[in-house]
Amino acid sequence: MNTADKHFKCINSRTGYVIFYSSLSTKLSPEEIKAELEKIKAQVAIKNRIYEGTLYWEEVKDE
Repeated sequence: MNTADKHFKCINSRTGYVIFYSSLSTKLSPEEIKAELEKIKAQVAIKNRIYEGTLYWEEVKDE
């Protein structure tokens, strides 16, 4: 993973399982990041036949 990127995981709140990972450039504004994650979330929901409202994003942080 590129350290110049922010990494996110998409989680199904019903199961608690991570169903998708995504990385976005740190050059994007917070609004652009949010818009891109919402677009990806919709695609993931459609592809996996999951209600979009049960999905949420969480940033992956190095510990």
